Amino acid sequence: MSQSRWQALWLVHSRQRGWLACFLWPVSLVYGSLMALRRGLYALGIFKTHRIDLPVIVIGNVVVGGAGKTPTAIAVVNHLLARGWRPGVVSRGHGRHSTDIVEVRPDTLAEDTGDEPALIQSHTGVPVFVAASRVAAAKALVAAHPEVNILVCDDGLQHWALQRDLEIVVFDDRGTGNGWLLPAGLLRETWPRRSSGNVQTDLVLHQRREDAPAPPNVRQLNTTQFSATRRLADHAVGPAGERMPLQALRTHRLTAVAGIARPSVFFDMLHAAGLRPEQEVGLSDHADAADYTTWVRDPARTLLCTEKDAVKLFPLLAQVPSAQRANVWAVPLEMTPEPAFFNALDQRLQALERKP
Repeated sequence: MSQSRWQALWLVHSRQRGWLACFLWPVSLVYGSLMALRRGLYALGIFKTHRIDLPVIVIGNVVVGGAGKTPTAIAVVNHLLARGWRPGVVSRGHGRHSTDIVEVRPDTLAEDTGDEPALIQSHTGVPVFVAASRVAAAKALVAAHPEVNILVCDDGLQHWALQRDLEIVVFDDRGTGNGWLLPAGLLRETWPRRSSGNVQTDLVLHQRREDAPAPPNVRQLNTTQFSATRRLADHAVGPAGERMPLQALRTHRLTAVAGIARPSVFFDMLHAAGLRPEQEVGLSDHADAADYTTWVRDPARTLLCTEKDAVKLFPLLAQVPSAQRANVWAVPLEMTPEPAFFNALDQRLQALERKP
């Protein structure tokens, strides 16, 4: 069985308690025990945690795959900027080739930083640092940018070495799947959560497509839950920042490509916008730039991708002769949390400011 067919089969059974999930359930018990042991070692101080002398917000998810962490991080950072904070962002930089501590700049190659940190930097303009250790990234960022007065950690919910003051957990339409841990289910950790010391899951944000029903509620005590809608923008963006109305692309020969956790979500949203690509190419999450080479060398086609793909695709175009170059457009994703989410976030931040 091919890897893609196996993954599709697993995704179905991880949202239900079918035969494959039941077969993998004993393995999930081992995984859960290892996670509990690791968390216990941090709680006992055997594994060290590190406090950064700034408020730290961690944004992540307890389900495997993309649930909207990066769009949430961008929305939170831009909200902090609007409220007068001076945020910085740290990330591990999944999928990058470099192992160094790297500051993400507009001209830094995505292969050295990871696609998501590059996307966050381009949308916010704030300092962004990546490192294998989020603690190391945080220390390097604070040393280089002493003006920063709050840190946002993109992902890292299960990486407890970096102490945090506030957690935002993101869910999508899958909810908690079948409620079982990996690999029998979608969960990276037990949910509902047990007590996590001085830090609680402060906010839960459910994301759903604008035209989809409300996502399933998730149980968690003492946690405020909010919703957010996701939709594609009504325009696409080209390599030079030019815009094209989506409706104008209906007459093009379209190929859609997505190197994200769930490519089908992007394709479905294109369909909902009235676009019908002749080809739909799903690549692995954090795909290498080289994986896109075939698709940028067809001048007869118009290539549609996500903004996450574009941070690797657009620089790749410069290496292709213009006569062989595909017409490439990125379709932005617009994620809009309900206003009450930001009101609750502001209340949590005010409480942090009052702490001695």
